[in-house]
Amino acid sequence: MKVHSTLGNGFQEVIYQRALEMRKVGLGYTREMEMTIYYDGEDIGTRRVDFFVEDAVMVEMKAIVALEEVYLAQAMNYVEAYKMEIGLLLNFGSKSLQFKRVHNNKIM
Repeated sequence: MKVHSTLGNGFQEVIYQRALEMRKVGLGYTREMEMTIYYDGEDIGTRRVDFFVEDAVMVEMKAIVALEEVYLAQAMNYVEAYKMEIGLLLNFGSKSLQFKRVHNNKIM
């Protein structure tokens, strides 16, 4: 990805968020959209996902040395909580860009 190859690793997550060029390539998105999380029909708080792209894909970004299972679990929880079918987990903190596709198994 151009952002990672240009900036490299070592910046905070917000720098990579600002550098993404989604609008330049014609993609619509919402950044840091806050959504309510429900448990057993009750509002138990809110979470913010980094991006919703084209109202179809959730994108969660990290700037850490290596992706761990906890971050994959977080991304999977987000696609389920937001009732999205597909999500992406991107990590700009490693020497090479890391990414994982996450799928909501509760949507058939």
